[in-house]
Amino acid sequence: MSVDEICENTKMGREYALLGNYETSLVYYQGVLQQIQKLLSSVHEPARKHQWQTLRQELAQEFEHVKDISKTLSGFKSEPMGEPAPNHNRAAPFSHHAEPARDPDVWPPPTPVEHRPSPQYQRPARKEPPRRSEPSRPSNRGGGGGRGPSDRRGDGRSGGAKAGGRGGSDRARGGKSDKDKKAPSGEEGDEKKFDPVGYDKDLVENLERDIVQRNPNVHWNDIAGLTEAKRLLEEAVVLPLWMPDYFKGIRRPWKGVLMVGPPGTGKTMLAKAVATECGTTFFNVSSASLTSKYHGESEKLVRLLFEMARFYAPSTIFIDEIDSICSKRGTGSEHEASRRVKSELLIQMDGVSGPTAGEDSSKMVMVLAATNFPWDIDEALRRRLEKRIYIPLPEIEGREQLLRINLKEVLLADDVNLTGIAEKMDGYSGADITNVCRDASMMAMRRRIQGLRPEEIRNIPKEELNQPSTQEDFVSALQKVSKSVGKEDLEKYDKWMAEFGST
Repeated sequence: MSVDEICENTKMGREYALLGNYETSLVYYQGVLQQIQKLLSSVHEPARKHQWQTLRQELAQEFEHVKDISKTLSGFKSEPMGEPAPNHNRAAPFSHHAEPARDPDVWPPPTPVEHRPSPQYQRPARKEPPRRSEPSRPSNRGGGGGRGPSDRRGDGRSGGAKAGGRGGSDRARGGKSDKDKKAPSGEEGDEKKFDPVGYDKDLVENLERDIVQRNPNVHWNDIAGLTEAKRLLEEAVVLPLWMPDYFKGIRRPWKGVLMVGPPGTGKTMLAKAVATECGTTFFNVSSASLTSKYHGESEKLVRLLFEMARFYAPSTIFIDEIDSICSKRGTGSEHEASRRVKSELLIQMDGVSGPTAGEDSSKMVMVLAATNFPWDIDEALRRRLEKRIYIPLPEIEGREQLLRINLKEVLLADDVNLTGIAEKMDGYSGADITNVCRDASMMAMRRRIQGLRPEEIRNIPKEELNQPSTQEDFVSALQKVSKSVGKEDLEKYDKWMAEFGST
């Protein structure tokens, strides 16, 4: 049974109910309830089965509401017992005053207040729908022969956004529907959608488009070296999700983790690997993502970011170059708007602690931050980032491993000695090593096109350009690419970690 079909049929049933086509809506709801009942027979995991049962009960309640409304409207249309129907209400089949066929692309007028069903028609208790033989599954574009509601809107939004933003009368009014909270996750096509009710819709769309990354697909093996940093990050971030019963009380997960180190050492890659290993939603935040030219909108973006992170929990918020967002307060050059953004960020981070006793570990939101200037961040932020990890320059083993990762698609000559090359790169960062590999891999092409005209270069066969790189190519690349981190900078990092480190 495809979860996509269940989601699509649920969306169509709700859309037809909102458009006033209750008969077609009831057909969709009956089909969805029977599809879920079939799916339940094949689900054996207790937690997942309970989620599907809860979802079926909610859809059954929606089905009863739609059926009550349809029955009420039918009662208004039917004539009273013993009284003939007036001519202006019931026209002859071939009368010129008969109501014309409604255009499927035109929405019907809203139901007047006096014709809406009163609370007495709503049943106090839920009743299971009557058992019927399974109808033929309605098509995904409506059973009325015309175009479906999703074709009429034309606003480019996905079906999940419509279903989440325009729920029935039993939806919660807090911005998120019950279906979004309780629908089973992990299935293809069954993805939660943040409801922008109560927020600026444009701000929500910008964060969805520019920040949210689901499954960055970066693993520990894709990062060379940094064994100690990986171990600390796994203990601080990954293990609380794997062993929620252990990380309680005084062993509760860390509120935030700060990665400190020179540029190009792999801090961003480590954050993406954490998100991949945890299976969390990854929010990649920079200062440009949380700033706006409009007064007060930056604070709203910060609050909205954390609200979305809680909704998509478990989530990982990675704030790159956090010193540019939350530098020390109280300086003479600090602007009032910048101070408000810092205050909102600190308030939100205080409220994004891990799950406490009795709470679901899947609601955990972890804040990761990276900076090259740890001495510039605010003291209050440093207190909230309880775990502070130093990401050093790669050792010789890490440099050799990084060479192999970067050169796995490059042809190498037999005389290339990667161990010897790694020994000559003492003090090079990961980004510097990548630049050396890039420059060395292009040496063969440079020798081949030297002295040729553009027409001759275009006619060179691909096989002649793809020549193996030699040991001399790497020696030449090392002479051109110097290291980017100085000894004085490393001493500043060592001094700061000795005073404020928490590894």
